[in-house]
Amino acid sequence: MDLVQKLSEQYMKPELPEMNVGDTVRVLVRVKEGNRERVQAFEGTIIAKKHGGINQTITVRRVSYNVGVEKVFPVHSPSIVKVETIRRGKVRRAKLYYLRKRVGKKAKVKEKI
Repeated sequence: MDLVQKLSEQYMKPELPEMNVGDTVRVLVRVKEGNRERVQAFEGTIIAKKHGGINQTITVRRVSYNVGVEKVFPVHSPSIVKVETIRRGKVRRAKLYYLRKRVGKKAKVKEKI
């Protein structure tokens, strides 16, 4: 088990911002289109965190043109350039799947002071 842990540690990102469920984050993703490469931002609320270590993922949700969009990002993936925490959320649950059913101001998460 230690061998697997040592192998996975070298691929993990050394410093990640503190991000929890309910936080609004901006994820900068490296996108490859043909022979060009650019960085694209995806900003939304973290509604779930899963797994741990090298397999850790976050599910980020945002509403774009009145359509809810969710993306699952592997945190330690080389295609993830940076994760910026924009605002801290005050929540009391581990998964915020109930936000899928809410629209407008009801879908907001209170800010932690």
